[in-house]
Amino acid sequence: MHKHEFIKSSPLAVCLPAILTFHDVGMDSKSCFSTLFKFEEMQEIVKNFTVVHVDAPGQEDGAAIYPAGYLLCPCDSVLITFLSFSFRTIIGVGVGAGAYILSKFTLTNPEAVEGLVLINVDTNARGWMDWAAQKLSNLTSSLSDQILSHLFSQEEMSANTELIQTHKERIAKAPNLINIELFWKSYQGRRDLNIERNNTFKCPVMLVVGDQAPYEEAAVECNSKLDPTTTSFLKMADAGGMPQLTQPSKLTEAFKYFIQGMGYMASSCMTRLSRSRTTSLSSSYSMEGSRSRSRTLSQGSQGGQLPPSPSHTMEVSC
Repeated sequence: MHKHEFIKSSPLAVCLPAILTFHDVGMDSKSCFSTLFKFEEMQEIVKNFTVVHVDAPGQEDGAAIYPAGYLLCPCDSVLITFLSFSFRTIIGVGVGAGAYILSKFTLTNPEAVEGLVLINVDTNARGWMDWAAQKLSNLTSSLSDQILSHLFSQEEMSANTELIQTHKERIAKAPNLINIELFWKSYQGRRDLNIERNNTFKCPVMLVVGDQAPYEEAAVECNSKLDPTTTSFLKMADAGGMPQLTQPSKLTEAFKYFIQGMGYMASSCMTRLSRSRTTSLSSSYSMEGSRSRSRTLSQGSQGGQLPPSPSHTMEVSC
């Protein structure tokens, strides 16, 4: 049975794009995004936008176990169905597999997406070397170890931090482990999105990756293929593979700046990033190009700053 939790939002928030998140393999919306979206400084954003956390099919708490041979519904199709009766446009925030899914959705539905925040994105299909390495890994490593090496850097894995131990135990003891494996195999079989300068996103994009993260090279390559006038690239030191968990303060500040560049929350207090576009925040931060694409503010707002309103969050299990 699919769970849908809807919390009523105000009319003002409905006028704005919804912030829609999509989690990575081996996680659900809560384990992937709770640290970031419950962070104190993020509440300024949360109170002004409707936030929608989407769980991939079968990945939510209490999900029914899928039978052998079950084929997952394409997640971008799920998003199309959801958006058709929910919101006019979104700002997508995706991690890993979720970043790939939102990228694919945006390429085929550019009118539905106003902005993208892609963490640890890899828009390429796996090459033969990756395929061979995965085949070997299937024989020598458990599913939880394979997914952990996808989520975290080698340095984190070697250090066996508390964060690693927590996620390893959670995955190994997950009652829906079969569903997680299906999602993992689906992501491993992804197709190349063929992103090039003449076939790219039509909206502003912020790419985020941790220094030494598993997908650092893939994120750098993706950045080279995007329009530099609408693309921001944030490479975070000391963030590991999951910057939304290890560096929520820095990521929140960057996200605020990104939204402001889109024309929203223009009066928001930017405590650090507003001082300089090249501020490092103890990380390697580069803003390539300028934000020339303004957004139409919702009726009743002044200067892009909405009046305080109740928090409106939705959790949707597809």
